[in-house]
Amino acid sequence: MTAALGSATEAVVRAPRKAQAPRPRDAERTKSEILKAAREEFCERGFNGARVDAIAARAKANKRLLYHYYGNKEALYLAVLLDAYREIRRGERELKLSQYDPVEAVDRIIRFTFRHFLANPWFPRLLSVENLQNAKFVKRITNLDEIRSPIVGELHEIVRRGHELGIFRTDVDPMQLYISIISLCYFYVSNMQTLSVVFGKDLSQFALIQEREAQAVQMVLGYLRTRPA
Repeated sequence: MTAALGSATEAVVRAPRKAQAPRPRDAERTKSEILKAAREEFCERGFNGARVDAIAARAKANKRLLYHYYGNKEALYLAVLLDAYREIRRGERELKLSQYDPVEAVDRIIRFTFRHFLANPWFPRLLSVENLQNAKFVKRITNLDEIRSPIVGELHEIVRRGHELGIFRTDVDPMQLYISIISLCYFYVSNMQTLSVVFGKDLSQFALIQEREAQAVQMVLGYLRTRPA
């Protein structure tokens, strides 16, 4: 019986195994990995220095798949740029500022903007790349509502409500105000490394980041509360 059992076991071992079905390709995941790898390549090397071969290697993807999903280098860069704008605009829309009083609403806009740049330091670099291209690719975006910030319109309403409460000035251009907010947040993050060397301080320290964020809030609210001459 033992011999029979051994023969049966040996037969099972020797029996050819059925070929496993290939794992289904996750197209969305592959596209996402290519997009992330492209973002890294463009931010590090700029548009002109970026190479499709390097992007495919970063994504561990077949170069033919990259061309299949995105077409060419220019189309891939445009996809990266559009995705970056969509991400920050989604975050801005989720703020739901109308539920807050004017001071709290402005505070939340500034902190969101500052923290978005901090959490995504590649975003300021990508914007610098596009500015070096003279906004060549942004101009190709057909649906500009995808990249326009809803914050500008909301700031108009926030300032109006603040004025009705007697706490904000009236001579405020919402677009200029938003540009000022972006500038206060953007510059610190985009120039953190050089500023750290110039001032002999590590500006990535949490305490200094908190101080900078608080000062940005104070400066904007101080401007809004100042009566025009």
